[in-house]
Amino acid sequence: MSNKLRIVIAQINLFVGDIKGNARKIIKMSKKARDEMKADLIVFPELALTGYPPEDLLLRKDFHQQIRQVLDYIKESIEGIDVVLGYPELIVDNLYNSACVIRGGEIIANYHKQKLPNYGVFDEKRYFRRGSNPCVFNVKGLPIGLTICEDVWFPEPIKQSVLAGAKIIVSINASPFDIHKVKKREKVLTQRVEEANTAIIYVHNVGGQDEVVFDGRSIVIDENKKICHFGPVFEEQLIPVDLELTDNKPKIISSNPYEQISIEEKVYKALVTATRDYIEKNDFPGALLGLSGGLDSALTLAIAVDAIGANRVHAVMLPSRFTAQMSIDDSRQMAKIFGIQYSEIQIEPIVDIMLGTLANEFAGVKPNVAEENIQARIRGTLLMALSNKFGKLVLVTGNKSEMAVGYATLYGDMAGGFAVLKDVYKTLVYNLAEYRNSISQVIPKRVIERPPTAELAEGQLDQDSLPPYEILDKILERYVERDQSITEITAAGFDPTTVKKVIRLVDRNEYKRRQAPPGVKITTRAFGRDRRYPITNGFGKE
Repeated sequence: MSNKLRIVIAQINLFVGDIKGNARKIIKMSKKARDEMKADLIVFPELALTGYPPEDLLLRKDFHQQIRQVLDYIKESIEGIDVVLGYPELIVDNLYNSACVIRGGEIIANYHKQKLPNYGVFDEKRYFRRGSNPCVFNVKGLPIGLTICEDVWFPEPIKQSVLAGAKIIVSINASPFDIHKVKKREKVLTQRVEEANTAIIYVHNVGGQDEVVFDGRSIVIDENKKICHFGPVFEEQLIPVDLELTDNKPKIISSNPYEQISIEEKVYKALVTATRDYIEKNDFPGALLGLSGGLDSALTLAIAVDAIGANRVHAVMLPSRFTAQMSIDDSRQMAKIFGIQYSEIQIEPIVDIMLGTLANEFAGVKPNVAEENIQARIRGTLLMALSNKFGKLVLVTGNKSEMAVGYATLYGDMAGGFAVLKDVYKTLVYNLAEYRNSISQVIPKRVIERPPTAELAEGQLDQDSLPPYEILDKILERYVERDQSITEITAAGFDPTTVKKVIRLVDRNEYKRRQAPPGVKITTRAFGRDRRYPITNGFGKE
């Protein structure tokens, strides 16, 4: 056995469906690891060739034809370094989530994922058959066991590899980010190391894909449960891992510093990454948003600018008679601070025309939310008109607390292409604004401190119709993410009347959320593909 071995973790951002583009990146990174880093082995993430998750692209015959063609091209293009590559493998009529080992133009080993996740955002049983056998391959005489993502959350696949002779485990992954995921991964990996007495190299991808975002943070844990390597958060990087080989067990001899980062920093970077990738991968020339002078739109503006640059962001202030002067002043100030394109369009003349048109129909009925929502829908229509004209993506600015209880106007402030804060509770919005201001003061202090308001009626405040956000968000977290009942939530000390009101609002507004644009998942359970409730639903009604 040779004395030293270098394995390079390819923590990279992949593009779902762009098989040829992903292949070019895989070849480029492999050659860089070979020539500049003198690596013996490079390891790419789960389904790296197609990106993750490819969803129903996996049902297309031409998709698999291209996979086979491009895989042959990769095999021909890389020599002098071993490559572990994730890809979907179609064998007759059976499809597997696979990983192959390429050496000298040939596939010398292949593995089929054994544990197929089918919860939350995952639908792997819809597409794949499960494997049953371990895969152990040798590099410089070192037996390496190969597993894929969910496998590592269970003890059996790694034990199986060790029994087959593996002295170290390489796990390739595409594990969507949420606030608690890094700690969960550390805990699970430490358990597996302890059970198998074997080091694990956990290779993860990075980047946004529709409603999910991948955080990187690849991890290397030695057989003593020490974290030797921790990849950067939300950044691409080739990470060299050096091993000293002996007749017994390999020893990891390289390390990089463990970097502690706050929840706010992780979430903010997740939102920036997801927004950037949604815009870039879908070929939008820029972003467009309604800037109201409120905190949600201010934070969304900051994220958009950090994602794609000020020169590609257009903010539009759409004041009505109920818009406070401070809202206009603060919007102008933020536009100046960021150096973005900024417009103001008065909506009052259009509101008057709309109300005049409906005057006979509304006659004899007191003003209510109908008049308020007309304003929001005019704003949505104007933003979409600008989007159609100039091609920029409209970013929706509403937060998770509002989406949960329906405090948003369908075809109004919900109109757009990507909802940046869709999974961010209002209390976290405040924390993220403070975090962004700790980098540079971009959000005026009074925008953060003023009481939230939709400014659709005289003197209107969110708290007139909603519980305080500190209470609302705690109830929502228990009901939406933990599936707790009214009894369980009230037993935790919350007012029963408030709890019933909140739950009733969540349930009755499922139809709105079903029509909302996609937004990035950052909690353990986001609205959308992560939480799928029937719109017509009689459960819990008294």
